[in-house]
Amino acid sequence: MTPSDKLIVALDVPNALAGLDMSQKIGPAVSFYKIGLGMLTGGGLALANELKQEHGKRIFLDMKLFDIGNTVEAATRGLAEFELDLLTVHGDPHVVRAAVEGRGGSGMKILAVTILTSLDRGDLDASMICDGALPDLVIERSVRAFEAGADGVIASAQEAAFVRALPEAEGKLIVTPGIRPAGSASGDQKRITTPQEAISNGADHIVVGRPVCQAPDPRGAAQAILATL
Repeated sequence: MTPSDKLIVALDVPNALAGLDMSQKIGPAVSFYKIGLGMLTGGGLALANELKQEHGKRIFLDMKLFDIGNTVEAATRGLAEFELDLLTVHGDPHVVRAAVEGRGGSGMKILAVTILTSLDRGDLDASMICDGALPDLVIERSVRAFEAGADGVIASAQEAAFVRALPEAEGKLIVTPGIRPAGSASGDQKRITTPQEAISNGADHIVVGRPVCQAPDPRGAAQAILATL
């Protein structure tokens, strides 16, 4: 896997037009983009399809699906028709199993969200999540997601090494958001690392949004990150 394969740029912009403009500013430096819920009502699926089919980009659709099994299966079946590369669902085993069933024979990989990188133990307490050290919870949710058929997990780079060491993680993807180049503001992220730390910890892909998209020179910012990988 080349450095350009490892970097996923999150198009944290309001709509498809802004997303297409940003991808053009970045140019050939980046081949993999994330499109999330924030752009869904602004033409996100149309942009995903255009970047994939017309520009040859790989697409990570970050929907974090969570519902009863039948609904998740139906939603995943519909999304699989876009022939995208990665789709996120919540890491609950029934959700993962439904998504795997829904994607059928398509090549879209199902990634299970463990615990969001914007959360810490205090946030979990406020949400009445069971006691335990946060890395331990990430590890357990990863194991259960892998057993349910997930192709990979979303976890912070702080836990990536623990997940990578799991026997169940062999051949699976670890994708790490909450990545901040040295000197960047953390924003709303709490469990962050630098790009090179994430890769060293076992991540296959790192997700970087604002440090690229809000930079005066997005292409230069992306190239600077790639140079560290």
